[in-house]
Amino acid sequence: MLWHSWEGEAQMFFDLVRRNSRRSRKENGLFFVSLLVSIVSFYIILSLAEQDVMVFLRKMESDAVDKLMALIPAFYGVTLFILFFLVYFASKYQLERRSHELGVYLMLGMRRTKLFLLLMAEDLWSSVLSLALGLPAAVLVSELISLITARLVGIGILGHQSVFSLEAVGLTIAGFLLIKCLAFVLLSGKIAGKEIGGLLAPAPDGAKRQLPAGIYFMALALGMLLLGMAYRLAICGISWTSMGKMGLTMLLGILGTFLLFYGLRVALGFLAGRQGKKKLRVFQFRQLQEQVIHQSVSLAVSSLLILAAMCFFGYGVAIAWGRSAGEVHTLDYTFSVRESENVPEILKKKGLSDSFKELFEMRVGHIHAGNQDVSVRMPRVMELLTEEEDSEEKEILLNNLGYVDYPYVISLSSYNRLLKAAGLEEIQLQSHQASVYMDEEFTNAVRAELMNRVLSQEPEIEMAGDVWHMTGKVQSRNLVVDSSITLSFALIVPDEDFQYLTGGEYDIYWDAVLAPELVEDQGLMQAIAAVNAELGETGLVYESYLQNMGRQLFYVVAASYLTLYLAFIFLIVANTVLGVQFLMQQQKTGKRYRTLIRLGSSYEMLCASARSQIRWYFGLPTLAAVVSSLFGVRALFRGMLPSSIRNETAGLLVIALAMIFLLCVIEWCYLKAVSRASSRYILTLMEPEREE
Repeated sequence: MLWHSWEGEAQMFFDLVRRNSRRSRKENGLFFVSLLVSIVSFYIILSLAEQDVMVFLRKMESDAVDKLMALIPAFYGVTLFILFFLVYFASKYQLERRSHELGVYLMLGMRRTKLFLLLMAEDLWSSVLSLALGLPAAVLVSELISLITARLVGIGILGHQSVFSLEAVGLTIAGFLLIKCLAFVLLSGKIAGKEIGGLLAPAPDGAKRQLPAGIYFMALALGMLLLGMAYRLAICGISWTSMGKMGLTMLLGILGTFLLFYGLRVALGFLAGRQGKKKLRVFQFRQLQEQVIHQSVSLAVSSLLILAAMCFFGYGVAIAWGRSAGEVHTLDYTFSVRESENVPEILKKKGLSDSFKELFEMRVGHIHAGNQDVSVRMPRVMELLTEEEDSEEKEILLNNLGYVDYPYVISLSSYNRLLKAAGLEEIQLQSHQASVYMDEEFTNAVRAELMNRVLSQEPEIEMAGDVWHMTGKVQSRNLVVDSSITLSFALIVPDEDFQYLTGGEYDIYWDAVLAPELVEDQGLMQAIAAVNAELGETGLVYESYLQNMGRQLFYVVAASYLTLYLAFIFLIVANTVLGVQFLMQQQKTGKRYRTLIRLGSSYEMLCASARSQIRWYFGLPTLAAVVSSLFGVRALFRGMLPSSIRNETAGLLVIALAMIFLLCVIEWCYLKAVSRASSRYILTLMEPEREE
């Protein structure tokens, strides 16, 4: 009998745990979804080293990848710290919302020890369910991201192997349960210390001492002024000149944000005092004003977190997109020739000739034509450039050309073979005519257009004691497969002139393009890897597109994985805190809603008022973050944009703005979720209040 009694009591206990846990998830679905996203984020960042993309990158960029992997524990620790506060505040809201229920349990005779076990079991059950749903989703999302990341650089990964990282699963479970248990212990201690009366009727927040309205107005104005100063320092590039100025910019921005939200109460008070036709308008703004008074610090912190998320998301996606879209792929191999090496003959002997569609020489050399003065003088070019409209790009171009005294020369036939392989129109030059070559890393669209206008007039230059004419348009196609040759300025000349100018002494590189059928059958990565295995037996020194692709892919991974990871973590925390804070404050002011109900306010009127409050409550920090992010992303581009895609700033800004808009859509989804939770709470208030 005793055994059956204990078994029945345990069954009742666990049934209560399941019901309470299910009800908590239903009432606070926003928090539960945030936990799922956090679990997915944990697993993705922790399993990064074992994904096939990173395995491939280790072969190409092992040092850079190792440094990236060394940062993962730091990201993991910072994320745990940040998510702890999310779990703490959300759990605090759940327990405060159930305060009356917990008091009733104690009134009915439940011991505090059993109440503690009940809450712990509910929390554990919710955590296990979150992990059970989150981990499979995390594995799936991780695989999708791995494939998409490779796709961004224009390749397909054949033979993709799904990876399940047991270590990442273990660390995800350990970290998640650690912060959940720590938050539970701290909160349960507060609950255990409360008297039954305090649980049945929680005390409202105490009134805060109000200062004169002029103080808040000054804080609002000063906050906007400090933010304006931070924007100017960031946009003008002053922040990037030293660590001190960067710190000053961040300090001004953070302090300005806090002062802005501290002073917002005076603006909301002004709005509350204005007459309007909307029902409950004064109540709505008074509620909102009180929320800002009590939570100005959390609003400012949430706004800064949303700002960080928008900057990370906009910058990360734009850089990843720019890296992949800006990469022009023409060559697959470049062979560095040593003395007496005949690359075509060696490849033929090894049976590799059919593996290549194109194989041609790229001849590059210095001017030493037996003339003592081999320098190049371009006074007419500089004169024509000076006549152009003043601009920063013009000054940069003038400065760069001012140092061009002994440029490289490139064989016309070699460069034309490169253009042919790229499917572009070949260059036509007469004797003593030269076309200008400037590597993409040293020019951009604006500078190229300036130089093209100068070249259209075919200016004279003096080279090796003879008069030459520049003509055509600026060329910038990479001479080799990788970045081993990056010429800021060179001249493409006819073959006879090239032979004369170099005196027959020049460097030869053999460029090669894989056969299209080989790429179609195996995919670019697998085709290059297969050819690499056979080239290893030839003794040839070469570089393949894999090296360049590996470098580009590393930048994409570093930009996309880490920045997007931080962006989603910050966004989750900021919005969950905003939602939880609003719902907690609404619950504490529930008697005001009941009073309005007694005075005749309908459910629809109260819900409309609450929705309006939520829009303002979420909109204020989001609007401040959006405005700041417009300057923040632009500042990141100015200080951190790689030179190879710096000329794509305008296009990248458009991408970044699109990403910021996408995050605003996510903000709207959070807003709708909080609105539904608020409406459910108001519906409970429509029932007659019970007297205890």
